[in-house]
Amino acid sequence: MQDRSARRRPRIATAVLAAVAVLGSAVLSGCDSDGDGTAEGAAAGKRKPPAAGPVWDRSPKSLAAVGDSITRGFDACSVLTDCPEVSWATGTDNMVRSLAVRLLGEPGAAARSWNHARTGARIAELPEQMALAAKEKPELVTVMIGANDACRDTVRYMTPVADFRSSFETAMRQLRAGAPKAQVYVSSVPDLMRLWETGRDKELVKRIWSLGVCRSMLSDPDDMGAEAAARRASVQKRVVAYNEVLRDVCAKDTRCRHDGGAVFAYPFTGAQLSQWDWFHPGRDGQARLAEIAYRNVTAEQPPA
Repeated sequence: MQDRSARRRPRIATAVLAAVAVLGSAVLSGCDSDGDGTAEGAAAGKRKPPAAGPVWDRSPKSLAAVGDSITRGFDACSVLTDCPEVSWATGTDNMVRSLAVRLLGEPGAAARSWNHARTGARIAELPEQMALAAKEKPELVTVMIGANDACRDTVRYMTPVADFRSSFETAMRQLRAGAPKAQVYVSSVPDLMRLWETGRDKELVKRIWSLGVCRSMLSDPDDMGAEAAARRASVQKRVVAYNEVLRDVCAKDTRCRHDGGAVFAYPFTGAQLSQWDWFHPGRDGQARLAEIAYRNVTAEQPPA
């Protein structure tokens, strides 16, 4: 004869399983809701608040500069000589009032800014400069480079756009490896065609340019023939392409801000250029660059 307790076991097990199923359903419903047990509550419970991105610091406390002769103040104080004290980025000159002075004050600019730019540098050198800048652990790094990549003896020697992009991407990786939270302000390459348009009708300027200043754009400034026009157009097109690369690569880094083409668009005149080469910015030109940089670095929103 079968034991009564044995006959009750299947019914007990079935009841337990049913209770577990009901309880599990209630638990799962509770996890998927916000407490009101409704479908709307469940949907709301699944939504997560968006992650806040990094906020641009409009008042960084230290600054490192990388780039070329413009950032070194070349030919701004005397012929064929660097003059870093008038650099738009890190200089201490009272007339220029560099970005560092405007952000940090004069004592701060002297103590907490570093200039790793080099006269004659092209984009291929930027990764090395960025690595040096990263060692300073700056809160802001300024970048101005590209003019020397377009200013070559002939257009055939201009840096290819793909190489320009690769070097800039590598430079950004170098910075991030050593200073992952540093902000980056990237200046556009100046408009070299405007330089030619500004100085081509001045005999003294043309004699200076004939010594070898930016031959790809400025050689034979009086030549208005088709070949010379095509050469200048090639340089201009390359500068525009470089600026597109700088903007694009910067846009992929959440702590990078491009100037929106402000330096390229600035209407430089002879008053802003070096009296020795009519190519590099003089003191007044350096001051204009500092103004542009300060306006963009301290703006609430990046340039359009």
